[in-house]
Amino acid sequence: MKPINQFAALAALTMLAAPAAAQEDAGTLTKGEVELAKLLEGRVAGEPQSCVRSLPSENINVIDGTALVVGRGKTIYVNVPQYPSSLDDDDVLLVRRFSGSQLCRLDQIETRDRFGGFYSGNVMLNDFVPYTRVEKRSDEG
Repeated sequence: MKPINQFAALAALTMLAAPAAAQEDAGTLTKGEVELAKLLEGRVAGEPQSCVRSLPSENINVIDGTALVVGRGKTIYVNVPQYPSSLDDDDVLLVRRFSGSQLCRLDQIETRDRFGGFYSGNVMLNDFVPYTRVEKRSDEG
């Protein structure tokens, strides 16, 4: 996929963060897209990053057919891989890191069936987009 197409796909997913858009298009969104939109409510996208800190104790949340989410709390990082439809939230992720405590766009992620343990595919990562929770000001309702 050309970089401009990746940016367009990422921009389209960023629009999912708007609750009104998610409600209007709820009939056309997949289950995973709706889940991601809910997760991104009240958050603002930052500059894409090629690597994010990811400790072994942190979970990588798989949103079925849509994205991987790393982190929790105020800032989360969303990675929409090259072929998001291959993501299955029933699979187990085996991460081969090349950078220690970071997860990077060149790292290899293999998927395995949670119950049978057999190989089910590979995930090719793109940049990670940080989404930070927006703090409501006290003068806002």
